[in-house]
Amino acid sequence: MKVSLKYYTIKYLIVILLLIIAVWAALFYAYILDEVYDNVDDGLKDRKIQIIKAVYHDPKLLDSKDFGFNEFTIKAVSEAEYKEKNRLYNKMFYMEYDDKDQPYRVLETDFIDQFGKRQRLEIRTSTVEQDELVYDLTTALIVLYILLVISIVAVNGYLLNKAMRPFYVILNRLKKYQFGASSSSPEIQNYSIKEFEELNVEIEEMIERNELVFHQQKQFIENASHELQTPLAIVTNKIDLAIQNSDLDERNMNFLTEVKGDLRRMAGLNKSLLMLSKIENSQFNKTSKVDFNEMITELVKNYEDFIEFKKIKVSIIEKGFFGADFNRDLAEILLSNLLKNAVRYNRQEGSVKIIIEESRLIFQNSGSSVPLDKTQIFNRFYKQGSDHSSTGLGLSIIRTITKQYPGWGIVYDFEDGMHCFILSKNQM
Repeated sequence: MKVSLKYYTIKYLIVILLLIIAVWAALFYAYILDEVYDNVDDGLKDRKIQIIKAVYHDPKLLDSKDFGFNEFTIKAVSEAEYKEKNRLYNKMFYMEYDDKDQPYRVLETDFIDQFGKRQRLEIRTSTVEQDELVYDLTTALIVLYILLVISIVAVNGYLLNKAMRPFYVILNRLKKYQFGASSSSPEIQNYSIKEFEELNVEIEEMIERNELVFHQQKQFIENASHELQTPLAIVTNKIDLAIQNSDLDERNMNFLTEVKGDLRRMAGLNKSLLMLSKIENSQFNKTSKVDFNEMITELVKNYEDFIEFKKIKVSIIEKGFFGADFNRDLAEILLSNLLKNAVRYNRQEGSVKIIIEESRLIFQNSGSSVPLDKTQIFNRFYKQGSDHSSTGLGLSIIRTITKQYPGWGIVYDFEDGMHCFILSKNQM
């Protein structure tokens, strides 16, 4: 799934922040915990010194065999059990008041009393308050962790959105841009970010170069097409004059007739290529409300002679109203090509059905019993029969017109021995 640059950056930022802050939080927690126990241990060591001093002044304290009010015990140990270093550890003790075990920090140390005997002093102190402090610190740390991540992501998202605004402006202009669509000079934009300013300048220069090439190409095609039309018309007229000459034999007459047919095909090809060029160059931008139902009825009437020549039965089935904002000239070319295609490649005494729905136009015609190649049918110069008078551009022009309107499309299908061309539009 594709994501925008902003969300792509924030996604990885969140992952990195979670890892970094998690490591930092773990280290901070370990440090706080170590500090708490260090303070507790220092307190126990101070009490050890005070208790040993008190024992030397009051030998009765040597009889403290159980933890009492002062939370320490003194027990005699053998020489083998005697240890010189302090031992610190955690231990759970049962508390009658709470009726459950509570955590304590214990200091265990050995010393020699004033009588030369070896004694073991065990001092304990409750760590309930310290544990609550650690718990509170942990909770605060988690809350701080979450708020910090949210704040960093929010601030970063805001800054990225602000910093990337020029990029989206440039991108939006590129999306709307069409060759030759506007002759006015673009609005000058000043960006505070150097990279976007350079990008904008380069894009403007690229558009100017492309527009220049586009206009040169467009002018060349139009000039070449118009220049070709004149000699083709002249040659066709001369052949007509030659055919009218009564001195020609049948062989030469047939030859000139074939040449005239080829010239007419060349003229038609020239006009079709020029039409394709104009459509692709967006020279039919003006749109208006077009009633396709009415236009189809008019076109069928206009092609009555052509239809009667092949004895084709044409049926118009209106199941709905097909209307749209469309260029009227392009709509006429589109429907005309669909109708001519349905009649031209039909058999004698065949049938054509034009089904009009709210969002589809279906042109069905009888003809060859073999379906056409769906992958090639709309390609330029692809011919669906042996008709040498065809330019092979009619369906290509149809496909090119539909591409000018987002949501429109033309597809071919073969159902029940009928060739179907389905023109569809998106419903608003």
